[in-house]
Amino acid sequence: MFAFLAFLFVLFAAVLALRWINPFTSAFMLEARAQALLEHDATYRTRYRWVDLEDISPQSAIAVIAAEDQQFPFHAGFDFKSIRAAVRAHERGSKLRGASTLTQQVAKNLFLWPGRSFVRKGIEAALTVMIEALWPKERILEIYLNIVQFGRGVYGVQAASLYYFHKPAARLNRADSALLAAVLPNPQRLRVDAPSPYVRAQRDWILGQMKNLGGPAYLDALERETQARSNR
Repeated sequence: MFAFLAFLFVLFAAVLALRWINPFTSAFMLEARAQALLEHDATYRTRYRWVDLEDISPQSAIAVIAAEDQQFPFHAGFDFKSIRAAVRAHERGSKLRGASTLTQQVAKNLFLWPGRSFVRKGIEAALTVMIEALWPKERILEIYLNIVQFGRGVYGVQAASLYYFHKPAARLNRADSALLAAVLPNPQRLRVDAPSPYVRAQRDWILGQMKNLGGPAYLDALERETQARSNR
């Protein structure tokens, strides 16, 4: 029992510190580097460049929300409506799809390991609750945009923008942003630099969703949520 409580305290302290300290790496980056070393892959390189949220194009922010978590400004870490929809679709014979929120993905990418197990999902849930309690929504989005994977060894929108489009993340337009977001379901297989018909279709769908959400103005909800939390 003591060991478990100590483990939770360490997680809590790490999450609290990352409210102000920018992460210099993530668990997923370390796992990929270790895998490359085990495979003696001398070509592998980690591309990761931190950039503050105000230096990231609002188009990129709204693109990942449109693609991955349209209820992000309003939920407390878990989108139960999407989870129920995914389960019902699976019961009707569809492939079980993920319904992870951006907060859950931040918890997983920063602290955990790939794969699925009840232990990992339990830790992810605890981390998600901590992150939502300790970070403003804008901080969650900022860290997500900086650590999410966009290709082999490519982490964060700044590294992805420089690598694929040869410009900083501040200059990403709607089409660039939607294309990056289109590979998020499987950045190991889906490619930004050689988009398949599926990726191009996803890009077009995301562009439509970005328009339906109202574009970057949708991000005003994040600012209102941050202000509301600071006043509690």
